[in-house]
Amino acid sequence: MSFAPAAGQPTDNTIHTPADGLRSGDVTIAAGNESLPAYYAAPADGSELPVVLVVQEIFGVHEHIKDICRRLAREGYLAVAPELYFRQGDASRYDDIPTLFAELVSKVPDAQVLADLDAAAAWARSQGGSASQLAITGFCWGGRITWLYAAHNPGVKTGVAWYGRLAGDTDPLHPRHPTDVAGALHAPVLGLYGGQDTGIPLEAVDAMRTALAQGGAAAKQSEIHVYPDAPHAFYADYRPSYRAAEAADGWQRMLAWFRRHLG
Repeated sequence: MSFAPAAGQPTDNTIHTPADGLRSGDVTIAAGNESLPAYYAAPADGSELPVVLVVQEIFGVHEHIKDICRRLAREGYLAVAPELYFRQGDASRYDDIPTLFAELVSKVPDAQVLADLDAAAAWARSQGGSASQLAITGFCWGGRITWLYAAHNPGVKTGVAWYGRLAGDTDPLHPRHPTDVAGALHAPVLGLYGGQDTGIPLEAVDAMRTALAQGGAAAKQSEIHVYPDAPHAFYADYRPSYRAAEAADGWQRMLAWFRRHLG
């Protein structure tokens, strides 16, 4: 198992989901004229499987994200996690978060990310995924992207954003944040946040709730749940921030949300 060095040494709580009974592994996906690396997992048999795009944390598609794909596959989904930094660099080469963000993550354009997710969705359909049952979930960096993608792709049916940033400074590569697109969501999103997240204050969560209430039908169907005692990255079982009870509850909320909106 390979974890991102910048995330720190994996803890004893780290979960490993086996791949037996699944089809899974590393693949490449056509994205324009380039080959987009990705990891996927799905039940060994079946077609017209509901698809979940899994969007990486800041650390890239390392073992934790791959394990989440396998967890989703065991629930009957075709899950695919594309390497969304691959043009700009390799997250596994960095030992600390500030350098990783400054030298790599900050240089990844939102438009590129959204287009690569479109390519991953198209690939999933070619591998037995349903054309009408598309969901997205993302963690940390990927939580922000989840909100943006729900406003980008009219074909997405639902999303679950785990502690994704909601507002902040903008620049040419990152022109909008979730609060800016809340009113334009094509699909309802469930947001899962920690009340002790020092990077996402409750004021930002409240502002997002207000923006959703003022939006269209999908925005009004969206929900945000806050775990009062949880920090950022409470689902990351390989990190000290992990909170088992909140993580388990969030996972069940996500599965119920998918069943509700994917049919």
